[in-house]
Amino acid sequence: MLLNYLKGFLVKKRIKNSLLTERTIPSSKEIKTVGLLIDENYFSEKKELIDQIVSNGILREDIQVIVFKNRLSKSNSRDYPVFTPKSLNWKATIDNTAVTEFVNREFDLLISYYDVEKAILLLVTHLSKADFKAGFASIDKRLNDLMINSTAENHKVFVHELFRYLKILNKI
Repeated sequence: MLLNYLKGFLVKKRIKNSLLTERTIPSSKEIKTVGLLIDENYFSEKKELIDQIVSNGILREDIQVIVFKNRLSKSNSRDYPVFTPKSLNWKATIDNTAVTEFVNREFDLLISYYDVEKAILLLVTHLSKADFKAGFASIDKRLNDLMINSTAENHKVFVHELFRYLKILNKI
């Protein structure tokens, strides 16, 4: 327990130091592909969230989802790739092929759907090669290009606000 806390602290510190030196400019191209990073510990309505995104004009096959869980149970069926804190090593790298593929895929939009800072989720968002990143305002402001002030339980409000601002920015 203490070692996991220490590892999380060190990884967060490394990410924050990295954010001080790096600066990316968000792309202005239209959004067609979406990556969705979900923390299932605080939000379990994945299908409803995806349906909301699809109802706003994104094709279901253009949405790729990856799910974070604190623990894997053998009884749960897995509709999407899942990763755990064990996927993160002490060097702030990820030892999970599904996460590595997700991070290296170039999305037009990455939705970081978590409102509690966890080292591995911050790292996945930071390493993602997405052109435009959106997430919650409660997370480090330097990670995302667009921050929505909402909670994870209010997925309808989050998606409504997200697509409202994407339309204003001429991304849809």
